[in-house]
Amino acid sequence: MKQISAHISKNHSKKNQFKPSPLMVAVLLSLGVAVSACQDPNAGVQSAAKTTETEKSVEVAVVDQAQLAQEISKKYIITDGHIDVPYRLEELFENVAEHTEHGDFDFPRAVAGGLDAPFMSIYIPASLEKTGGSKALADKLITMVEDIVKEAPDKFSLAYSTAEIEKNFAKGIISLPMGMENGSPIEGDLANLKHFYDRGIRYITLTHSKANHISDSSYDEARPAGGLTDFGKTLVAEMNNVGVMVDVSHISDDAFNDVMAVSKTPVIASHSSARHFTPGFERNMSDDMIKTLAKNGGVIQINFGSSFITQKAIEYGKVRKEAIKVFTEVNKLDKESAEITAFKDEYKIKNPYPYASLNDVIDHFDHVVKLVGIDYVGIGSDYDGVGDSLPSNLKDVASYPNLIEGLLKRGYSEQDIAKILSGNVMRVWKAVEVYAAQH
Repeated sequence: MKQISAHISKNHSKKNQFKPSPLMVAVLLSLGVAVSACQDPNAGVQSAAKTTETEKSVEVAVVDQAQLAQEISKKYIITDGHIDVPYRLEELFENVAEHTEHGDFDFPRAVAGGLDAPFMSIYIPASLEKTGGSKALADKLITMVEDIVKEAPDKFSLAYSTAEIEKNFAKGIISLPMGMENGSPIEGDLANLKHFYDRGIRYITLTHSKANHISDSSYDEARPAGGLTDFGKTLVAEMNNVGVMVDVSHISDDAFNDVMAVSKTPVIASHSSARHFTPGFERNMSDDMIKTLAKNGGVIQINFGSSFITQKAIEYGKVRKEAIKVFTEVNKLDKESAEITAFKDEYKIKNPYPYASLNDVIDHFDHVVKLVGIDYVGIGSDYDGVGDSLPSNLKDVASYPNLIEGLLKRGYSEQDIAKILSGNVMRVWKAVEVYAAQH
């Protein structure tokens, strides 16, 4: 009996030498391989060997996805609908043709990320609508972009059309198309629209953080026009005729509806995300708006800023803002004082910012695709425009391969990813070019 018991015990021990990990179990089950103990005394060893091979296959698949992501980033044009380089350099100039200490964009990082056509945002602060100087600043920032190209013609080129984007891509040169963030520089004169078209502006975000002479803003409680102004409606129609894309990011919901009623061409949301994940945040687009945008043939370009991606980041911002307000009032301090700066720094240390993840960002792409299809979503990172709020693994323009790899893991095909990277936006831009040529 002792010998029999010992034999049974020995076999039992041998079977338990193999303890599959949860990953192994999932993979084996998906392959139809039993994970339970087998009658065969050698089964444990055989299963372990098979599992090791399977684990290696999984590891190779992961590596292959990362490699494929890199290849895709070089194979297809990558456009980004909104990068705030010009205004960043207006505040602190750096040579973006070389590696820069600050910011989210420079040439080496753009090359690493496979970025080919970042729209340079000609951002105009909302305050200039009242004080004046919008047009002058816009012209100054456009000249800055032109100078970047002049100083490094082997690295950058201006691009006024989709054909030039494709031509530059073939040459291995990064295109710098331009979009104007805030239509304030139009200054109520349609002649200025033609002026800025001639200078290279290919989309206009109708307003920014405050209502202007064109449109109400999603950020502004005051809604004097109840949507677009009369001039705004005229401007949208003329943008169609001239060949400037209409950008509905930043505008109010009512203004969006007005744009949809007026525009004869597809429009873009150059840097907005899905309101589904941030209820009540009008700056993002509701499901109904995304459906209307898709029906129009337009594209929503997902903003990477954490506060555009998760409700948690929005709530953090509200609480932090209130804490700063209370500290300022209690201590009767000036908003620009050193004490306020120190308080803000200390607050971040004690209350770390809840950065969104790469997966959180991809959730927005998924949501749009499930809602309206693959043809109506693109990239509008808002690099250099959202400060220190960028998600993990998407911190600068070197990060597009991370996004691509994430999309591959979600099951997106190479063809689908190519549409997200540039195909959808290029389709809209070409449609705008064709309409303008006919009118």
